[in-house]
Formats: sequence, C-alpha cells, structure tokens
Amino acid sequence: MKAALVTGISGQDGSYLAEHLLGLGYQVYGLVRRAPGSTSWLAPIADRIELLHGDLRDASSLDTAFRTAWPDEVYNLAGQTSVPSSWEVPGETFDVNVGGLARLLEVVERRRPDTRVYQASSSEIFGNVDGLCNEMTPLHPTSPYGISKLAAHRLCEVYRGRGVYAVSGILFNHESPRRCPEMVTRKITRAAAAWARGDRTKLKLGNLEARRDWGFAGDYVKAMQVMLQRPAPKDYVLGTGESHSVADFVAQALVELRALNGGGFAFSTLEECVEIDPRLLRTGEIRDSRADAAMARRELGWKPDVEFPDMVRMMVRADLEAFSR
Repeated sequence: MKAALVTGISGQDGSYLAEHLLGLGYQVYGLVRRAPGSTSWLAPIADRIELLHGDLRDASSLDTAFRTAWPDEVYNLAGQTSVPSSWEVPGETFDVNVGGLARLLEVVERRRPDTRVYQASSSEIFGNVDGLCNEMTPLHPTSPYGISKLAAHRLCEVYRGRGVYAVSGILFNHESPRRCPEMVTRKITRAAAAWARGDRTKLKLGNLEARRDWGFAGDYVKAMQVMLQRPAPKDYVLGTGESHSVADFVAQALVELRALNGGGFAFSTLEECVEIDPRLLRTGEIRDSRADAAMARRELGWKPDVEFPDMVRMMVRADLEAFSR
C-alpha cells in the first residue's frame, strides 16, 4: 500500500484528492495547522485518514510529519492562494508558497530522496497571454502570487536536477462547492442562493469582463496522482481550453435559478443583481486565461469531465442546500 502526505488536505483540492487516493487504496496522511472544523469536507473520510499537525513555515514540524507518514508521495497543495491578498501580504505569500516548498523539498532530499513530490502550480505564472497556454508558453506573472508560484515552479526544476522526483501541475482555475467563500465563484453562487430565498441585495464584483478557464476541481486531482506515476518527472498544464467571463458565471447562475423556480425568478438582467465596486478591480488583471492541455490528454490520458454549466449548477445547488441547513 502506498502512503501519501497531502498538505492543505482540508481545502478544496486536498479533500477531493484525499477521497481519490483512498479510492485507489492509498494510506493517506494530511498536514493541517489546526484541527478542521465540524463543517470540514474531510468529515466523511475522517476515520480513514490520519491528520498530522504542521506548518509550511516551520521546518521542524514538516520533518516530524514526514517521518511519521514516511510517504511514497507528497502532494503540496497548501499555500497562500489569493491573488488580491498577495498584494497585501507579499512577504507572507513568498514565505508560504516558496519557502514552504523549499523546506518540504529539503526534508524529502534529506530523509527519503525517492519520495515523489507534486507541487500545485498555477496558471497565474503565465500572466497575460493572447491565446492558449501550454508547457512551452513564456512565463510572465503579474502579481506577487503569480511570482511566488513561478519561483516554486523553478524550485522544483532545480531539485529535479539534484535527483528528486518533483513535478508541477500548472492548473487553470478549478472550482467546486468546496471553494473558499472569498473566491469570486463562491461569492456568486452564495449570492445566488440568497437571491433564491428572497434576498435582493446586489452582489459587488470587480471586472465582469475578466475571463477564466474554469473547470471542476474533482476532475483535476485525478491528474495530480497520474503525474506522479510517470517514469520520469514532467510538468503538465491542466485546463478545459475554454474561457468564460465573470459576467458569464453570474448569467449561468441566474439560468440555474430560473430552472429551479420554473422560470419565475425575479432577476432578469445582470444589472438588477450586480454592482461594480472599483475597490475590487485587480492590479495587473489577467484579461483572458485559457489552457492547452493537449500534452496531458496525450500522455496522461486526462480530460475534464464536468462542463462549465454543470459545474455552476453543482455549486449553486450546493449553496442552496447549505442555506436550507
């Protein structure tokens, strides 16, 4: 039985990955800074995983967790994940996203250099690109977050040169009902759930024309595991190849509300339910982000299964259920 150590296990990607690895017969350990709350996505599998306390900023805690798990594979999914927050706390962003990976790789190299490491990279490393992005696209990040992810991406390359099996999954935006409430997609679906219950408060958003390649997180974690089974370490871009604007996301949420209400939902236009807040406009906003995941399809046999309307439907319905509870 393989053992896997997952940092950030209580988050969106970590919880989906833990479920997937258990389904494949892994022994799963998760690194957490504090005990997950009662609403944790890990609750259904809590008796099948072992949680270890540690912090990417604390090398000794990482070493202790690693020696306990003694993993065949490490999935580093923890980090500071907010682009806007990275402008407010750039030092912390780098300490966690770059320093944390450096501490983790140092432990792997020193304790068990045959352990394979997956690093959660990001489409933010590309910056603004006209057209699709693949593994050969030049990297020009536009935010402290993007730069931190680029530095971590390069760090994996450096450790590969030292014999450590380390790969980066360059994931484009992936969402789910488990997405953090602070992220724009959950802001939209939580607002939609409130609208369905009679709330008429307008949702404040930034740039409605910003376009993202949005997929379902549960699809993407499957590729993470497959990446670590390849004979040689290699980075892959993962995404759907299609982009939708923030306005499209809101419009699709409204479509779902109309379907649930037999077409009688109150809002008929975007202007009735959304207000532009200049304070939410991003510095260095990426205009249109789209993935070319041809290499992942060809070499990993991976493709996303959940399409954009289905993903939005899933998220809206989950937030409606949460409001009902």
